[in-house]
Amino acid sequence: MTAPHLCVVGGGGLVGRQVVAAGLTAGYAVRVPDIPWTDPGASIEALAVHLRQFAADVTGEWALAWCAGAGVVATSEDDLAQEVDVHDGALRAVEGLIHEGLLDPARGGIFLASSAGGVHAGSADPPFTEETPVAPLVPYGHAKVAMEAAVRGLAERTGVRAFIGRLANIYGPGQRLDKAQGLISTICVADALGTPLQVRVSLDTTRDYLHSADAAAMVIAGLERLRLEPAGAVVTKILCSGQPVTVGHLIGESRRVLHRPLRTTVLPGQSSGQVLDLRFTSMVWPELDALVGTTVPAGLAEAAADVRSRIALAGADAVLNPPR
Repeated sequence: MTAPHLCVVGGGGLVGRQVVAAGLTAGYAVRVPDIPWTDPGASIEALAVHLRQFAADVTGEWALAWCAGAGVVATSEDDLAQEVDVHDGALRAVEGLIHEGLLDPARGGIFLASSAGGVHAGSADPPFTEETPVAPLVPYGHAKVAMEAAVRGLAERTGVRAFIGRLANIYGPGQRLDKAQGLISTICVADALGTPLQVRVSLDTTRDYLHSADAAAMVIAGLERLRLEPAGAVVTKILCSGQPVTVGHLIGESRRVLHRPLRTTVLPGQSSGQVLDLRFTSMVWPELDALVGTTVPAGLAEAAADVRSRIALAGADAVLNPPR
């Protein structure tokens, strides 16, 4: 039996590398294209080349997992517009390959890593579900909504199936520490360097934290489940733990897990684009939720050990300010 083929765009990132590992474990032949992300035009051209090579290898089932994206809540509108352009360029390449007969839409699937917090930052009445209307507040959320719309358009035009995963707060080993996002990574850096922890949101701010390996397991299982859907179907699911925690509780857990007190400073005012309550509950494909197996204390301990190891091996400056 021919192995299904999986192309993971952004396969070196926090979620992407775990999707690669989970795909290999599930028996996929995995391709991770090397893309010059700092140049949007060159990125689109490179993606077109890699996707054509990917299509040439495909002899049966195939999937494209879009796990790329350097944007965060504070990223500028111009930078996010470039990310959207590159994403849309990749979808145009896929559509062209389908029209050429090099990719069979009936045997393929598209996964998009979107953001639950980004698209629901302005939504009312948490916990939010897939039925909650999207209400982005900042360009980051609007960019994710635009990418979701592009995927839906591709599915409608070609009949390819698509799975949009709206990710909760993802954390885990290998997280980029130069991105201004993620309290868990901030806690881990403060722990490794022995510096004070600066918190820029209220201690009762509530988030849902999902380990990157659990997210990846849900992505691969979702791509498998997608094959049962009719042609052109687009399934949107919130990928979350369903176990929200407050910032204050997370800091308390970190002191217990790390076996040391963290000097914590709560800075006045809520950071731009951050909202108080982002609780989620998924109503779609509930069988995937059983794949969430990492508790926040266990995941925090793993992430902290990873950050300590990386800083010890490469030095703080190389880890916190990597070359672009």
